[in-house]
Amino acid sequence: MKLHGVTERLDVNDANLSGSTFNDANLSGSQFSQMNFAGASFDDCNLSGWRINDVNLSGTRVEDANLSGAVFAGCRWTGATINGIAVQDLLDAYEARNAPR
Repeated sequence: MKLHGVTERLDVNDANLSGSTFNDANLSGSQFSQMNFAGASFDDCNLSGWRINDVNLSGTRVEDANLSGAVFAGCRWTGATINGIAVQDLLDAYEARNAPR
């Protein structure tokens, strides 16, 4: 099924849209809940202002991204790296450097 020029709100519930392609679509203000994006690809997308809560990003690769102003809180960092450096090592070094003496 193809939808072209849809200009109104679209509600999708309990649907299998695997293998779908969204190109040049405005999804601003959309809400996604209980979604499976495993294996999905987001290329040349504006995700500014996104709020991501209680998500599994294990195995995710983020490249050439603008993360200015991004906030990460309460995250598990096991195996995560930034430019090849283990995030947990960076956090441990920061905490050791800034520990009260």
